[in-house]
Amino acid sequence: MSWANPEFFLLLLLLPIFGAYLLWSHFKNRTASLVFSSLSNLESVEGNYRTRLVWMTPLLYASAFSLFIIAMARPQIQNTTVEQSAEGIDIVISIDISSSMLAEDITPNRLIAAKELAAEFIDRRISDRIGINVFARESFTVVPPTLDYRLVKDLLETVDLGMVRDGTAIGMGIATSANRLRDSRAESKVIILLTDGMNNAGEIDPVTAGEIAASFGIRIYTIGVGTRGTAPYPIDDPIFGRRYQNVPVEIDEEMLQQIAGLTGGQYWRATDTEVFREIYQKIDELERTEIEEIIYIDYKDKYPPYLLSGIVIFIIAFVNERFITRSPLFHP
Repeated sequence: MSWANPEFFLLLLLLPIFGAYLLWSHFKNRTASLVFSSLSNLESVEGNYRTRLVWMTPLLYASAFSLFIIAMARPQIQNTTVEQSAEGIDIVISIDISSSMLAEDITPNRLIAAKELAAEFIDRRISDRIGINVFARESFTVVPPTLDYRLVKDLLETVDLGMVRDGTAIGMGIATSANRLRDSRAESKVIILLTDGMNNAGEIDPVTAGEIAASFGIRIYTIGVGTRGTAPYPIDDPIFGRRYQNVPVEIDEEMLQQIAGLTGGQYWRATDTEVFREIYQKIDELERTEIEEIIYIDYKDKYPPYLLSGIVIFIIAFVNERFITRSPLFHP
């Protein structure tokens, strides 16, 4: 409900003035028509229906006046239709699933943090096709770019170590992701590459893969996952149970920076969960889809019932004043 002319509600301030005037006129210059030495004999006289209806006249007029004001304020029902059009972005998130991603320098570990923050990133996107790619010694696409975000997040949840042989084939991760985007007609094509190591497998050199991606107009944002120095890595011993061993963190930052630079992207180092989240937020801000909105608003007036009710009540008040109680509201 909305109001086309809400300024008319100011007229409601006249109601207390009206009431005050009636009281003033009722008590001002009251003179008796008949003089009695005592009213004790009249106290037992019952009034008729007219005396009981006199007080209704000002209430009916006030009610009619209020309804007229509501009608003049023009209550309306607003129906809004929004049409959206957007040129979406095609994004592939390529995640390293080598065994080193189990290191717990990022809580709870690198792989779980990468998956959880990727899911948050997906939740913020609108009209963008998103896909998931994983790589270790080999690389494969978990889900190609799609608008079915629920499917993407469900399959992202299934990503785990052991899906392919262990190793770190960064070049293969880029090449497989680029292959999914090369025929895309989207205005912008993006790869988000997450790795915690150095390239030690695969048939394609990472820089060469980056150059191929750049030739297809694909921008690559690279993220090095891990603290600096050493990181606690869990080892499950069949005799002594789980224990931790500090392993050196070796990320080829120079190579990741080179790949990002070749494609017009950026490189970041995720040293903890909060920094990791901030990196995703920065990518989210850099790759925004422009959405055009056309808003149609339709108004339907709802004042007629108030106006008709006011007229009916006014007529009842007038009849009550002039013909039933025969007690004019305003005395000359």
